[in-house]
Amino acid sequence: MKQRTLGKSGLTVSELGYGCMGMSFGYGPTTLPRTEQIAVIRAAYERGVTFFDTAEAYGPYVNEELTGEAIAPFRKDIVLATKFGFDIRNNQIVGLDSRPEQIRKVAENSLKRLRTDVIDLFYPHRIDPSVPIEEVAGTVKDLVAQGKVKHFGLCEASAKTIRRAHAVQPVSALQTEYSLWTRDVEANGILQTCEELGIGFVPWSPMGQGYLTGRVLDDATFDATDLRSTFPRFTPEAMKANRAFLALVAKVADRKRASLAQIALAWLMAKKPWIVPIPGTRSIARLEENLGAAQVTLTAEDMRQLDDALEKAPVRQPRLSEAHMGFIDR
Repeated sequence: MKQRTLGKSGLTVSELGYGCMGMSFGYGPTTLPRTEQIAVIRAAYERGVTFFDTAEAYGPYVNEELTGEAIAPFRKDIVLATKFGFDIRNNQIVGLDSRPEQIRKVAENSLKRLRTDVIDLFYPHRIDPSVPIEEVAGTVKDLVAQGKVKHFGLCEASAKTIRRAHAVQPVSALQTEYSLWTRDVEANGILQTCEELGIGFVPWSPMGQGYLTGRVLDDATFDATDLRSTFPRFTPEAMKANRAFLALVAKVADRKRASLAQIALAWLMAKKPWIVPIPGTRSIARLEENLGAAQVTLTAEDMRQLDDALEKAPVRQPRLSEAHMGFIDR
């Protein structure tokens, strides 16, 4: 697999990463035995993936433990990202907490769970409005000086916040939702800011929480532990309405003899050379399909059609629930 550098940071990773979250959190309970979960993560590495993403909030905690065990045989050969910033009490996320003392505490605990002596990329999971971003960046800067962290990232941060943080400690990567049907970062100056400052971009949910694969049926139901049960785009009415958009994407997929998932990923990779999607999956077959996106070359005409799809068939409903949007820095 080819490599990409996240902006001007010097942080080089595979052109597609692997998001570990879904093994433990976000998409309902998994029936996979732990040994098979580990096998999928290791299969990603065996197929060339060198960028793995997790967070203390996934589970919480258990995803870091799983990831740490899975990557142990090849830890020194990969880039490992994790996150801080949520206030977790009794295994429940109750708010945000990016106080310096909390950041330091999370770093120590994450190092233990991940079975490592350094975190390659450390993000605040969301921006805590009660703590100046300069304090957050300064705390991570101290962790970098101590050798516990290599790179500082941000998640779901506004352009203004990115600039303020970057002035204290260089931001290597921004992780924000971005996909064919979620293009906020194109309109609010965030992509432009990343390009100007030399910051890499890591899209989360690059396949639209699974919808962009075409495999989520209009009458699908979601477990209470599945985040999609609260997302407006995953009501039966919205999913049915959004089929018009998916049909336009399918025209390009058919012409390229690629799957919808591969087109969704290839589109992101074609946007900028410093964009690295992190799709997740619980299946080796789906993993191989996702990685096949690296072999899909989109022409200028393909990109035009995909970029125009939202104009022709606007996506119905916001990307997240009001509760989740309350954590987004805007």
